[in-house]
This record gives sequence, structure tokens and C-alpha cells, in this order.
Amino acid sequence: MVMQSLSGRLAIITGACSDIGKAIASCFLEAGADLVLADLDIKKLADLQASLAVLATAEQRIAVKAGDLSLQADAEALIRVAEELGGAAILVNNAGGGIIKPFIEHTPETLTQTVNRNLWTALWCSWSVLPFMKARGFGRIINIGADSVRNGLADHAAYNAAKGGVHGMTTGLAREFARDNITVNTVAPCAVQTAALAHFLEKDPATAEKFLNVIPMGRAAKTIEVASMVRYLASDDAAFVTGQVISVNGGSTML
Repeated sequence: MVMQSLSGRLAIITGACSDIGKAIASCFLEAGADLVLADLDIKKLADLQASLAVLATAEQRIAVKAGDLSLQADAEALIRVAEELGGAAILVNNAGGGIIKPFIEHTPETLTQTVNRNLWTALWCSWSVLPFMKARGFGRIINIGADSVRNGLADHAAYNAAKGGVHGMTTGLAREFARDNITVNTVAPCAVQTAALAHFLEKDPATAEKFLNVIPMGRAAKTIEVASMVRYLASDDAAFVTGQVISVNGGSTML
């Protein structure tokens, strides 16, 4: 089966400058989508925009918007950018980044940051875009969750609280908007081959190995393996898939 094109559809990708975000952006661009890329750092966004523009067709549009998406105003400003370009058909809630440490070593600040980065970003962006998707009678929302919510990975309690909220939001929104031709799903990776994981392996190899040892395949996921699932869920091939948390995890949880 040939993967359907995303040509003519506008996709918002949050956390676009992360390694997973870049892989999703490249995958969507290859499928023909127009992009609105969001992250905190405008310089990194501009660099990403320039690198993707080389790969884009003359018809494809790539816009960027910097902001803190855990804030309602910034999330709404992002959606306005998309509306000015014709409106988002796809929202990928990829913004995140956990502060991974034993629970009682967290501070109020690190707990707040973990929830803000992972849950509030997804809540505000979804809340801001859904009225427009509903009005148009079409939408795809794909959240990036975490397999650790299911397997109780060491030192992930606070992170799992935030990502677990995203998983729960997925099922509620999927049921609420199913008749509006809007699907809502979550892709839940295990450890992924990113710069952050490489840094963790160097800084604290013993703890990092705990994250890898639960994966039967014995390795972290490649970013393209996560991005490919996101692309599938954004396509018409996945029109009857909604309310699902789909693990991309090398078998670290099963069923």
C-alpha cells in the first residue's frame, strides 16, 4: 500500500526544533504538506525553516512561530498564523521535554516545568485549534506521548503524570469530535535516538541503561520510526483510527 499524500494540507508541528520534531517536519514535507513550525527559539526555527526550504517544492509553504505554548496567548497566536495560511488540517503536539529524576528530588519549579512543557502545551494548542477544525469538518490531532506511562519506567513519575494527562485527553477528545471528522491519537515512543538521550548516556550511563534495558529490541527508536507513525495517523489511510495510544517502543510494553 502506498502512503497517501498530505499535499494541500497545512500541519502545525510544535517542538519542531527537537530531533523528533525535525524528523516529523521532514517526513510531512516529503509527503507534500505545508508546515507551521513552532518552538521557543526563533533563531533555531529560522535555521530549521531554511534547511527545510531546500527540500520543499515551489508550492510548499513553511512558516514559523516562536512562543511558549504552555501559555494560552502564545498557543492562540500560533493558531492565528495557521489560520492566515488557510487553517491547520493537522496538529502535532510534539512540544515537551521531561525533567527526569527521582520524584522527591523534584522541586516545585521542575514539577511545574514538566507539566507545562508536556501537558499545558498540548491542552492549549488543541483547545485553540479545535473550533476551526470543527467548523471545517476535518482535522487530525496527533500527540506525542510516552511509553513510560505504561511501563512505570524508573524516575519518570512526574513526567508520566504530564504525559498520562495527554493520553487521557486523547480519548476524551476523540470521542467528543468523532462525528466532526476529527481524529485524535497519541504516538507513545520509548527511548529515542536523540541528542538528549546521548547526553543522558554520557552523563548518567547507569540510569540511561535502565531506560534501554526494558526494550526487547535492545536499542532506542530512530526518530524516523516515530515520525512515520505520526505521518500515517495524519493521512486518510488512518481515517478510522481515533482515540488510540499507539506505542512505537521495540516491545517495551505489549498489548
